[in-house]
Amino acid sequence: MPADLLDRLRDRLVESDYSIDGVRERLGDVAATALAREELVPALRATRDRDALGVLIRLWWLGVPVPAADVPLDVARLVETGLLVAEADGVRATVHLQPWETGGYVVSDRKVRPGDPALRHDHVVGAGGASANLAQLVSRRPVERALDLGTGCGVQVLHLAGRAERIVATDVNPRAVELAGLSWRLSGVGDVDARAGSMFEPVEGERFDLVVSNPPFVISPRERLTYRESGFEADGFCRDLLRLAPRYLAPGGRCQVLASWLHVKGEDWRDRVGGWLAGSGCDGWAVQREAQDPAEYVELWLRDAAEQGTPAYRERYDEWLGWLESMDVTGIGFGWITLHDSGALDPVIRVEELTQKVELPVGGYVDDVLAAIAAAHRVSDEELMAACLSVPDGVLEERIGPPGADDPGQIVLRQIRGLRRTTSVGTVEAALAGVCDGGLPLRPLLAAIAELTGEEPYGTPPESIRALVAEGFLAL
Repeated sequence: MPADLLDRLRDRLVESDYSIDGVRERLGDVAATALAREELVPALRATRDRDALGVLIRLWWLGVPVPAADVPLDVARLVETGLLVAEADGVRATVHLQPWETGGYVVSDRKVRPGDPALRHDHVVGAGGASANLAQLVSRRPVERALDLGTGCGVQVLHLAGRAERIVATDVNPRAVELAGLSWRLSGVGDVDARAGSMFEPVEGERFDLVVSNPPFVISPRERLTYRESGFEADGFCRDLLRLAPRYLAPGGRCQVLASWLHVKGEDWRDRVGGWLAGSGCDGWAVQREAQDPAEYVELWLRDAAEQGTPAYRERYDEWLGWLESMDVTGIGFGWITLHDSGALDPVIRVEELTQKVELPVGGYVDDVLAAIAAAHRVSDEELMAACLSVPDGVLEERIGPPGADDPGQIVLRQIRGLRRTTSVGTVEAALAGVCDGGLPLRPLLAAIAELTGEEPYGTPPESIRALVAEGFLAL
C-alpha cells in the first residue's frame, strides 16, 4: 500500500473527525446504540445528508455503497489498491475501517450481518468487546519487549505502542498480519515486528517482558473460522498457551490473556483452570467473569457468524450441542488469566469468580492485585504479626440488621474502587479494620481486641486476616 495514499487517507479521517466521539456525535445516541446491536437503519437515516463525515461512516463503518463523487478521497487509487471496489451504484469498501479508543484506526474484514454470504475461513474480525476487555486488563507498566500473540486486526499493538520499546506481533493467519499492518500504519505506529505462525512458533527461543493474547478461545467441534477457533480439542488451546508461556517470559515478565474453559460434570472448574497454571513456576491469577450454559454458548457463536436463519443453522446447533454433551459439559466459563514470573520458589495460584462491575482499566492496578495475592501467601505468621496494616482507600463497612437492633446480623466490608469485592467478616475482623491505620503492629491490636471480646490471646494471626490482605481489604 503506497505510503502517500495511506497518509492522505489518515489525514482525511482526522480532518473529518472520523473518531469514536465524532462518529457517536454525528449519529446521535439512538442511532449509535442501534448500531451497537448491528441495526443499520437509524445510522443510515442519520447520515443521509452525505456530508464528509457521514459519507465516511457509510463507506467504512456501515459498509454500504456510496456515490464515488461523494467520497472525499482519492477513489481511483483506493480502487487500484483493493480497499474500494466499484459497483453499479457507486463504490463499496472491501474492509471495515473503524476508529479506536487510542486515537488510531483498526482495519479488518467487513462486518458480517444477517443475510450476508458465509464468512471466509481466514476472515479477520474487527476490534470488539473482547479486544477492549484485554486492553483494559493489561498492566500499564512500561516494558522493553512485548509480544502480541494472535494479533488479528492489530488492535492490542495500538495499546502497547508507547509502553513497549519493541513489539512483536504474530498470527497464524497471513491475511491478519497484512490487515494489522494497515491498522498500524494508519495509526502512525511503526517498527512492529510482524510474523506469521501458530502459537509461539514464530518466537522460539525469545523472551518477553509482556505477552498479551486474545486467542482463538471458542470451544467448538472443529475449526471453521481461524479468528476464533484453533482446531485444538475442546479448551486445549488456552491450556497449552498458558503451559508454554512461562518459557517465553523474561524474569519478572507477565503473560495476560483472555481464555475460556469447560465446566464438566463432576469437576470443579477451578481445579481445571488451576491445573493449567500449576507447575508453571509462575504466580497465577485466573478470574471467571461469566459462564454460559451449552445452549447459550452455541447460540452466541452461531450469531457471531451471522448463521441464524440460514439453512445450516439447526444442523450446526444440534451437532455442536451434541458434541458438548458427549464430554459431559455443563457450562463454559470465560475470563482473564495472568501469569507473573516473580522468581519465587513457592508460586501462588489464585482462581476465583468476579462477576461484578470493576473499576477500569484493571491494568491500572493489576500489579497491586498480584502483589497483594503474593504477599498474603508468602508472609510468615511472625512477619504478619509484626506488620503495621492499613485499610486502603475505598474500603467501606456496612452493618446489616433489623432497625433498632443492638448488634448487626451481618458485617460486610465493601470496596468501592478496584475490583469492588465484598466480604462478610466477624467481629474481630471488623474491629481490626476499624483500627488499622498503619501505626501499630498487628500483634498488640489483636491483643487489645481479644481483651475487649473476651477471646483467648492470639499466638498466630487468624487465617481470615491473611485472606483480607490477599483480597485488598487490608494492606501490608
